[in-house]
Amino acid sequence: MKYFSTRGGLVELSFEETVLTGLAPDGGLYIPASIPELPLNWQQAWAHKTFPELSIEVLSLFISPDEISPADLAALVHATYDASAWRHPDITPLQPLTTDEPCLKYILELFHGPTYAFKDVALQLLGNLFSYFLQRRNKAKSLGDEREKLTVVGATSGDTGSAAIYGLRGKPDVSIFILHPKGRVSPIQEAQMTTVTDENVHNIAVKGTFDDCQDIVKALFADTTFNAKHHLGAVNSINWARILAQTVYYFLSYFAVRRTLPSGTEPELQFIVPTGNFGDILAGYYAKRMGLPMSKLVIATNANDILTRFWKSGRYEKVDSSLIPDSQSVGGVVETLSPAMDILVSSNFERLLWYLAFENAQNTNPGGRDLRENACQTVKDWMDKVKSVGRIVVPDSVLELAKRDFTAERVDDAQIRQTIREYYTSPSKSYTADPHTAVGLHVAGALTPPPGTIQIILSTAHPAKFSEAVTGALAGVPGFDFDTVLPEAFKTLLTMERRVIEVEGPDVELVKAVVERFEGVGA
Repeated sequence: MKYFSTRGGLVELSFEETVLTGLAPDGGLYIPASIPELPLNWQQAWAHKTFPELSIEVLSLFISPDEISPADLAALVHATYDASAWRHPDITPLQPLTTDEPCLKYILELFHGPTYAFKDVALQLLGNLFSYFLQRRNKAKSLGDEREKLTVVGATSGDTGSAAIYGLRGKPDVSIFILHPKGRVSPIQEAQMTTVTDENVHNIAVKGTFDDCQDIVKALFADTTFNAKHHLGAVNSINWARILAQTVYYFLSYFAVRRTLPSGTEPELQFIVPTGNFGDILAGYYAKRMGLPMSKLVIATNANDILTRFWKSGRYEKVDSSLIPDSQSVGGVVETLSPAMDILVSSNFERLLWYLAFENAQNTNPGGRDLRENACQTVKDWMDKVKSVGRIVVPDSVLELAKRDFTAERVDDAQIRQTIREYYTSPSKSYTADPHTAVGLHVAGALTPPPGTIQIILSTAHPAKFSEAVTGALAGVPGFDFDTVLPEAFKTLLTMERRVIEVEGPDVELVKAVVERFEGVGA
């Protein structure tokens, strides 16, 4: 399996090169040269496999055995999802939200890893992949040759940072720099990052927004001289391995539901995914394209609703032009109760745009040559325009293709509070949801799926990570005590020693100076 950039298309990379490179030099994101189909007997052969076993099956469809042998891949996966490092044996368990039979609404809990967030699923694996590739490369070097090292840089709106740090802390030959918007992540999220004191871990607090941090990271990768000097690696969901790892829990939930139904019955699944950067739901799209049965994927956004507005209008724009028709302003991020989704531009959406552009080109020019390159050029033109004027409008034919596989809805803070309270006080089964999960739950409740449809809402973080939102929503509820929600690991976190470097503004040169100063420390 080879990979190419959404903005290039001519140069193909191996899986190893794709993982270590992260963001393409042309600013694009790597996608597989083709999407593999599932084996003919997958529904029978995979029906009772564990999460690690399913991971091996799915990953092996995208990774050539010539790159990672079956034995090495199995060892990597089992080391990543070792039961001792996860708080649930299923890794990503499916929890029924009602006591009805059959149950028509489930929560897919993705927060049972080291940092209590869904991003552990992918970043624990990515950390092990980095180590595997670096160790192999350095082992092949001649005596006296300089060791190959990796400088990982990433931006976080909350959970990516801590998950990446926990996946890479103490890893040999790796330095990690995580940028977060100062004062715009939850206290627990900030503490999880900044209390890790391993010498190869460097936290950078930027006075700005997550989008500022993300733009700085992209600028660092685009600087070919700086990138070559420091051997940059990516941990954000721009890294293809992140998306690939996340496809697995869609399969796990499918089989978990299927086992609850009468033999021979196929479930009609509707996945509702709270998303900001479009990575988690894009993994579901790949699973669907591979052949996993499901209805439309449902995008659930908060007030930062660029994705919802796209599916309503075909306009991908930073500012809602229906409210400000003549505006060319880049706008700003709205602070909400679900901060991990406070994102203005969804990076991974570019990958979907490529598939839409490619299929649209196929439809308008059947049998045409150079369809891949044409799609890449279309995406490049679109993304350049988003950067320059903050807006694109796709053709109606492209929007119709997008609506075939997705629908989208928006949730505000009042609805988040209402939903947290509703599910906690539910007479059938109480559930404590974090504010991001509440976005998905509210959207699920607002939909009218066909009779018999089973809804699966992805729960992306433990409620204890967002104490203010949860306690505010449940104020005055008899019997609620946040201490019953708070894991023991969090109770001393806020008082621990911290290491953080503050940067006075969203200036790429200031961040470069930090990397120059600390790169290689502890690696």
